[in-house]
Amino acid sequence: MKTTLKLLFVSITLLVFSACKNEANTEGNGTLVENSAKTDAPQKQGQAFIKDDESAPNVLQIAIGSPDHTTLVAAVQTAHLENALVNAGPLMVFAPTNAAFDELPAGTVDDLLKPENHDKLASILKHHVTPGNYSKEFLKKFKKVGQADGTDATVEVKGDDVYVGGAKIIASIPAGNGIVHVVDKVILPAN
Repeated sequence: MKTTLKLLFVSITLLVFSACKNEANTEGNGTLVENSAKTDAPQKQGQAFIKDDESAPNVLQIAIGSPDHTTLVAAVQTAHLENALVNAGPLMVFAPTNAAFDELPAGTVDDLLKPENHDKLASILKHHVTPGNYSKEFLKKFKKVGQADGTDATVEVKGDDVYVGGAKIIASIPAGNGIVHVVDKVILPAN
């Protein structure tokens, strides 16, 4: 029995050692050689890339699942903001539709998606996020909401309609970490 346990321990140790050895190799002169599996492309890491089929969808998953928000999702991915939208929140996201992005001047979206404009794109996207989880009805009590970019967006009520930063809320979808308010315009910061 002791011999069997010793052999099992040695086998497990060798297995673990060989798995660790595959992470990095050394040349004959002791120089570390990087594993060839590494690439220059940014790796997708963080909460946004963990599969979870049991929890209520978060605000990012709701946007990804919507055929009307493919431009928004592409912008979020380009600006590398996925992990910010899956945190515990609560988050209130004002999600412009594809049609809202189409209303911007020609070439605006393509220009914002260029690598040299990622900071500007991230700032615009953060202007669509507010801490909190307020229904459209509750938002009627506000005059403005503080956005994640450090600025405010005005709240206006016209009849039963609620406008945030000039964009009309056309639908609201509860999320596991907040709420998604679908809006008919891209909310641009003042500057």
